[in-house]
Amino acid sequence: MKTRRERIAELLHNGDLSPTEISKIMEISVKDVLEDLRHISKSKKFGEMRILPARCLKCGYVFSPEIKIPTKCPKCKSTWIQEPRFILVK
Repeated sequence: MKTRRERIAELLHNGDLSPTEISKIMEISVKDVLEDLRHISKSKKFGEMRILPARCLKCGYVFSPEIKIPTKCPKCKSTWIQEPRFILVK
């Protein structure tokens, strides 16, 4: 049986997903997903993690590629933020 992190890694090998999408698929909290993503990104056994950064849907500001979900745009103060997306490549 696969661990939760192995199942998340398998999902990310099949395509890019946001933390909320992973949370819904895996039926776990977004907080747990972010914690697992941090671990997966440091582990060599899963492959290289690529991050498509979050961006503001109002002004287009692109956040730095991090394993977190921003809540407010520093440029326009909008909360209309597209979550970062994660993918694993071998």
